[in-house]
Amino acid sequence: MLDELQQHYGYLFEEELLQEINNVGTYKDIPEGFKLIEIGDYIKSMPLLISGAIKIMREDLDGDELLLYFIEQGDTCAMTLSCCLGSSKSEIRAVAETDTKLIMVPIEKMEEWLGKYKSWQKFVLQSYHNRMSELLEAIDSIAFLKLDERLFKYLKDKAMVNHNEVIQVTHQEIARDLHTSRVVISRLLKALENLGKIELHRNSIKILDL
Repeated sequence: MLDELQQHYGYLFEEELLQEINNVGTYKDIPEGFKLIEIGDYIKSMPLLISGAIKIMREDLDGDELLLYFIEQGDTCAMTLSCCLGSSKSEIRAVAETDTKLIMVPIEKMEEWLGKYKSWQKFVLQSYHNRMSELLEAIDSIAFLKLDERLFKYLKDKAMVNHNEVIQVTHQEIARDLHTSRVVISRLLKALENLGKIELHRNSIKILDL
């Protein structure tokens, strides 16, 4: 685990902190689709991503989901940080977008490291900044973009975190992530295909205009 930590986080953290993470962290292989965090859970550890991607979702009172953002290699989730430090229940759902490798860090170490390591403090503050920027982007997308523009942005973001121009996804899954109906998504996808931006295949979509 230490080798992977040094490879992916060596440029961020000093050797002493890397050794501490190696000693107290738990390495996990997470399959695609696995639910890491559920709304209402008390969070006991924080994920540091080694590889893969996780999507962060919110849920309304009717149980419908809305995608907020993705976190990738070298990232962590600011909302997880908030819940860990505040000992409060999770307000988000975290689901593995792809097969993911991560290290779970116990919450009791997080506050200790904030005072002990400048690099950890900088990492936490930068994570808050990055996630806040993504949340504002998500709000702007909902408020100012038409649904077809939101859909195409969603497809490009998904292709980017999967590192593949062909994404495996159903129309129903897209509809759930964008908080709309499958019929609407199917119509908009066909329109995007007619514009030459995507190619539709059975349970997959190829992005032509990345």
